[in-house]
Amino acid sequence: MIYDISASIDYSYQVPAVLGRTLLRLMPATVPGAQRLVAGALSVTPGPSERIDRADFFGNAVTELAFRTAARSTVFRLQARVERLAQAPSLDLTPPLDRIAEELRAVPSLGPDSPHHFLGASDRVRPRRAITAYARTILPAGATALAAVQAVGRALHADMRFDATATTVETDPLHAFTARHGVCQDFSHVMIAALRGLGIPAGYVSGYLRTLPPAGEERLAGADAMHAWVRAWTGIEGGWVEFDPTNDLMVAADHVLVAVGRDYDDVAPVKGSLRIAGAQESLQRVDVIPLGPRESAQMR
Repeated sequence: MIYDISASIDYSYQVPAVLGRTLLRLMPATVPGAQRLVAGALSVTPGPSERIDRADFFGNAVTELAFRTAARSTVFRLQARVERLAQAPSLDLTPPLDRIAEELRAVPSLGPDSPHHFLGASDRVRPRRAITAYARTILPAGATALAAVQAVGRALHADMRFDATATTVETDPLHAFTARHGVCQDFSHVMIAALRGLGIPAGYVSGYLRTLPPAGEERLAGADAMHAWVRAWTGIEGGWVEFDPTNDLMVAADHVLVAVGRDYDDVAPVKGSLRIAGAQESLQRVDVIPLGPRESAQMR
């Protein structure tokens, strides 16, 4: 599937802001065999004093900006075309869950894609007894690593309620889990904590998600969203798989990957510091437009 993606993040300031540094992770990635960035451009208004386009440790595209002149607003705009390939279903060749540690020890690499980076605690996610105990109660007997990933994701989808007003970007996963509600970031952080508690390396994925309007209604411009889901390492044979707990499915061609990391802190679309004396407001809009017909389930 080919998608044209546009995204804008607009900030307005009550008092002109000065001396800002910002990191942007908005550009879709190229993933061999799964996704190809055909073309992409990221514009910034007003123009920054400095701009560096680079890759971070995990290989994500990062735009680093510095602002030295006062401005009442800042606008980040992305235009990209992406080719997304559906993955053919395959047999479950992953090991039983009680052998995942043995296979992990057989991985010598500490490169960006190494599962060793995704098992221990990270800045926002660490194993919690309550979440680990929950995960153990829903595992099928003799579960493989892949079956465990799917079981945890599906259980969280069933037991947690999507609520766009219940949490903030700073919400601790344990709080979202205890309250059983949140947004895609919360679903993903809780699932990561659960999988790490079971011994399965797991990380956070940010990206764009194609959505469909309710039956009989027209699609609204700007109604798509940045989204988050989970990637989990299922052994030497199974490798990395991706599951969307918010929508209860293995990630497919409706998901466009932007960045991967240990948790939200590694992949935040906009991150930085700014010297301001008053309040600020922000507005985000995303459009994921397929260039051709395609059937898809309704997603958040």
